[in-house]
Amino acid sequence: MNRERVHIIKIGGNIIDDDQRLPSFLALFSRLEGKKILVHGGGKLATRLATELNIPQQMVEGRRITDAETLKIITMVYAGYINKNIVAGLQAEGSNAIGLTGADGNLVLSHKRQSSSIDYGYVGDVDQVNGELLHQMLGNGLTIVVAPVTHDGHGQLLNTNADTIAQSIAVSLSGYYEVTLVYSFEKPGVLLDVEDNSSVIPELNPGLYAKYRADEKIFAGMIPKIDNAFAALSAGVKKVIIGKAEELDKLISGYGGTSISL
Repeated sequence: MNRERVHIIKIGGNIIDDDQRLPSFLALFSRLEGKKILVHGGGKLATRLATELNIPQQMVEGRRITDAETLKIITMVYAGYINKNIVAGLQAEGSNAIGLTGADGNLVLSHKRQSSSIDYGYVGDVDQVNGELLHQMLGNGLTIVVAPVTHDGHGQLLNTNADTIAQSIAVSLSGYYEVTLVYSFEKPGVLLDVEDNSSVIPELNPGLYAKYRADEKIFAGMIPKIDNAFAALSAGVKKVIIGKAEELDKLISGYGGTSISL
């Protein structure tokens, strides 16, 4: 018996930060048939606000160090303005959307990241997702919008990577649905040459991935995203696609982007 499908789409700052592209993307997303969840990153607004408030920002290997003051800004911006702006945009498109953080309904439980070399501050790594809550909400016809803020179960909010949240949500729902996970960003897919948008790798399996990594063909910034994709597939997710947000309909239909397979 064929199971019902659900699409989990992750978007990043390239869409969130653009006042023209965001409404266009939300219109495209709202037209996707069936059940769907949108997981969003943070964009640059939190960094701009921190600068205006004279709160120093520190990045290590592309990851934000989240001190107590930065966490306040991240929560206000990610869980507040950005999340509700997206929800309002989807309502305008006829999608009955609800915005959540990981603390709402005990949706995403995390722990504070531990590292012997770097103190990441209030950065969380995912422990579990309340898939049953998502299943119930989807069953009630809601489109779910998830902000990248989680909690530790002891009253502490944590800043958590949105790609990881999307992958964890996809895995949590794989027992209920046939899940497609889409990582959308500014490029048309995983590229052999980061400067050449026509060099999309149409399909990537573990063998090809190992070869391209050994040959240093894959841009370093893509590696965590691809690793998340393989982890999702190994844990029961049906399909993972990486591609351009503005081509979401084509990605879902199997045209364009990079399809990740085991």
